[in-house]
Amino acid sequence: MLREKLKNHKIILASGSPRRQQFFKDLDIDFEIRLKEIEEIYPPNLIEEDITDYLAVLKSDAFEGELNENEILITSDTIVWHDNKALGKPKDYEDAFLMLQSLSNKTHKVITSVCFKTKVKTEVISETTLVTFRELSNDQIQYYLDNYKPFDKAGSYGIQEWIGFIGVAKINGSYPNVMGLPIDKVYDYLNRL
Repeated sequence: MLREKLKNHKIILASGSPRRQQFFKDLDIDFEIRLKEIEEIYPPNLIEEDITDYLAVLKSDAFEGELNENEILITSDTIVWHDNKALGKPKDYEDAFLMLQSLSNKTHKVITSVCFKTKVKTEVISETTLVTFRELSNDQIQYYLDNYKPFDKAGSYGIQEWIGFIGVAKINGSYPNVMGLPIDKVYDYLNRL
C-alpha cells in the first residue's frame, strides 16, 4: 500500500536495531540501511521527549549535505523515563540488574522520537507509552539477563521477550513504541507524503 505512494522516494533507515529494521520490512516498503557512529550525548537539562527529540535529530545531522532530492532519512531514539531520569542501554550486567530492580512493581514511560529528514526539512514526532511492571524477583531478573542478554535495549528489557510476558502488568499506549518505534505514527507520516 505504501510502496506505491513512496515509489518516487528513497527511504533510508539510519538504525542498526534489528527490531526497527523488521518494522520497516513489515510495512512492505523498499528501504536501505545507512549507519553512522554517533556519540549519544545530550545536554543535562533535557527531560523526557526533549532527550529523544534531541538525539533523533543529532543522528540525522550526521547526514547533513549527503541527501539527494528524493531521499527521506529516518532516525530515532528510545529511552525509558523512570524516577525523573533517563534509562538508556545498560553499561553492563550489574547496571541492567539494577535497572530492572528499579522498574519492578512500578510504572515508567517509554519515549521514542522519530526524525524525518529530507534535503530541505527536518521533522520530529514522538510517542510516550506507560508500562507497569509486576513485582520481579531477583531470580526472575537474573534468569532474564542470563538467557536474553538485553544489553542493547533501553531500560534493559524487551517487552516482546520473556520478561514482557511474565512481568508486564499493564501497558497504556503504543505497544510497538515500547519495542523501539511507534510504527503507526511512522506509517501515517509516510502516508501523508
